[in-house]
Amino acid sequence: MALRDKSFSEHEQTQYIAGLSSQRVLSKPDSELRVHVHGEDHRMATNSAERPITKVGHTEEKRLRLKVDLHIIPPIAILYLFSCISRANIGNAKIAGLEEDLHLTGNNYNIVLTAFYTSYIIFRIPSTLLCKRLGPRLWLPVIALGCGLLTLCTAVCNNIHTLCVVRFFFGLFDAGMLPGIAYYLSRWYPRKEFGSRLSLYIVMAPLAGAFGGLLASGILSLDHFGRFHRWRMLFMVDGIIFCGLSVVGFFTIFDSPLSARWLSKEEKAFVIGRVQSERPVSTEFLDDISFARSRRGIFNPVTITTGLIFLLINVTAGGLQFFAPTIVRTIYPDSSTVSQQLRTVPPYAVGAFFTILYPFLGWRLDRSNIFIILAALPIIVGYIMLLATQTPQIRWAALFFVASGVYPYGALCDAQISANVISDTARSAAIGTNIMLGTCGGLISIWMWLPRDSPKYRIGNGTNLATSSVALIVAVLLHLWVRFDNGRRNTREMSTAELAGLDQDQAQDQAQDLEWRHPAFRWKL
Repeated sequence: MALRDKSFSEHEQTQYIAGLSSQRVLSKPDSELRVHVHGEDHRMATNSAERPITKVGHTEEKRLRLKVDLHIIPPIAILYLFSCISRANIGNAKIAGLEEDLHLTGNNYNIVLTAFYTSYIIFRIPSTLLCKRLGPRLWLPVIALGCGLLTLCTAVCNNIHTLCVVRFFFGLFDAGMLPGIAYYLSRWYPRKEFGSRLSLYIVMAPLAGAFGGLLASGILSLDHFGRFHRWRMLFMVDGIIFCGLSVVGFFTIFDSPLSARWLSKEEKAFVIGRVQSERPVSTEFLDDISFARSRRGIFNPVTITTGLIFLLINVTAGGLQFFAPTIVRTIYPDSSTVSQQLRTVPPYAVGAFFTILYPFLGWRLDRSNIFIILAALPIIVGYIMLLATQTPQIRWAALFFVASGVYPYGALCDAQISANVISDTARSAAIGTNIMLGTCGGLISIWMWLPRDSPKYRIGNGTNLATSSVALIVAVLLHLWVRFDNGRRNTREMSTAELAGLDQDQAQDQAQDLEWRHPAFRWKL
């Protein structure tokens, strides 16, 4: 692809290339990259002096975007797939003999899940900030390798105590996978495309449920795997594959467009420019970690509100992840274990379809909150069905409704939050906060599905009906508030006192620290 513009002199190219080789775009105005639309037939990346760096037509831009997609999405999607399988396999193992072999009684299974969620919540934000500090190229494969090794360790646990310890450390490593990948993608895509690209790896969560059920049924049909039998085979096979894929990740994941060997220097300029063009205050592509910007990202009103929605929805997502096989067993108690595992597959497949559909429509319409609102409706319908009848066919059909609504939220919520922060530091903190709050919902879900409430599980189903209904209300209120606040900003009722009090020598950096409090900022839903 020929992206070079001849009006960009050799001297200017040399200076720009030197900036790229330093692995960051300098904060000086001369190195600021922007993307402007010049007519209908091409887009151009320019520096702050409006001197062109790259120029591409729409067709070439699509080819470049596809090139980025093919290099970025598959490695992280496969890693996340096995992260989800390793996390959720304990649900498959539960009905394949884990409880009997480890003598788990009463609420012991819930205690094991709580051990996992404790570290899974605590290390969400620290792991995301470490991903920024060390770089995705190192951090993501390292935590994936840790997850793979701990999956292998799960296969040799002999009592609840060792299982709790292993699952705690598994949660510690796995905590950074989802927010780390979301943050990684935010370095490559502008906000309009971000949600649809997120969906291409978040879809691995429902696919992991489907594939995990198929994999479990296939493995459990074997007599043994080495010296391992029954549920232990699940963790051994998964762990070996996960460890191998994590090693491959060291060679297929890149920190940012700046370090991608498969992009030319002109392509790097344009990819960076597309992302940077949406940051009205920022002059840096990769900034240093800043406490002020991290705080603004965490306490951003859209971050907190969307995180609350994600928490409420994850009460359902956590229940599906760890209890779907158990729920299916209560619906079809006389079926074989393999048959019960297979019946978990179709609802997950439907969930995967909607995980792609909603963010894709959000990309085309440049909207995410409307689909956050719409996705809550089938969840509500599904839980009404589960509460209203004990007919097996209707209860199984209800799982399709629930899965179709719950799984798109990962991509939609992260996309909404990423679109409403400015700096790279704020984005990493905001995404980590959102996913940490969502994980709290998963912890709550563990104690909504208790053995004494089986087989109707009225507590779990009733709680999920309530949380999905509240999520719908909060999403509608957020939409109304954003329209009001943007209107206030547009009519100049927003005070500019924050800018008037800045130190003149450090005004540019301090203005960037304001993030969403900057008068030029506008919310995007």
